[in-house]
Amino acid sequence: MEIRFRDSKLEKLSKDERKCLRTLGAMRGRLFLSRLLDLSDADSLEDVRYMPGHYHELTADRKGQWACNLDQPYRLIFEPHLKPIPTSPDGKFIWIEIKAVEIVEISNYHGK
Repeated sequence: MEIRFRDSKLEKLSKDERKCLRTLGAMRGRLFLSRLLDLSDADSLEDVRYMPGHYHELTADRKGQWACNLDQPYRLIFEPHLKPIPTSPDGKFIWIEIKAVEIVEISNYHGK
């Protein structure tokens, strides 16, 4: 899957493991890099749906974004690059048609 970054700082961390681990901390940094590898190895979002990390759709004001767990309570937030996001006739997102994502942020959105 193609991965793009909204935040240039996260993009730089994704390319420099030492800086990533120093900046995010060992656990969060390793999980961040691992989740990016999972996404880049996938053909579509469906391929990571049931992998470790609990990849899931967000709701309410974050509808159209997805998240996966890093170290609690932090999540890696991303959204499909394709607009509009592919949906079925009943309005559900079609994970298998999402083949590119944009990394938005690392966030504790429950703590905001």
